[in-house]
Amino acid sequence: MKAVVQRVSQASVSVDGQVIGSCGKGFLVLLGVLPEDTKETADLMLQKIVKLRVFCDENGKMNLSVKDVDGELLIISQFTLMANCRHGNRPDFFGAAAPAIAEPLYNYFTERAAEEVRHVGHGQFGADMQVSLINDGPVTIILDTDIWLAKE
Repeated sequence: MKAVVQRVSQASVSVDGQVIGSCGKGFLVLLGVLPEDTKETADLMLQKIVKLRVFCDENGKMNLSVKDVDGELLIISQFTLMANCRHGNRPDFFGAAAPAIAEPLYNYFTERAAEEVRHVGHGQFGADMQVSLINDGPVTIILDTDIWLAKE
């Protein structure tokens, strides 16, 4: 599983001109699912995200998590995180999980996230979405469970 986590002051996602999900202060999470991912992988990624200490404490040091600041999440499915650009200029996405695997794991991830933080907005799996955000900092972190699990 891969995620691009952006600290935001606000973010929203629209489909066909209608806002379908949003968040205030917190994280915009672009989430990609690999074919070998499981609920356990999703849980590992979620815990890393909700415990990621990139919000400033009273001394201005990045030392607080999204949970510590009572933050929110907006989670967007993004298979393009699995792009392979090694050959030529047109990426392939063969490394992304098929929708039959990715959609249930994406839904599981968003449901579990709602147990961790007070508000979780989300996109529409497989839809053409427009995402708007105000990146706070900017702070952008790239997470990849394949790297963590390969070292264990």
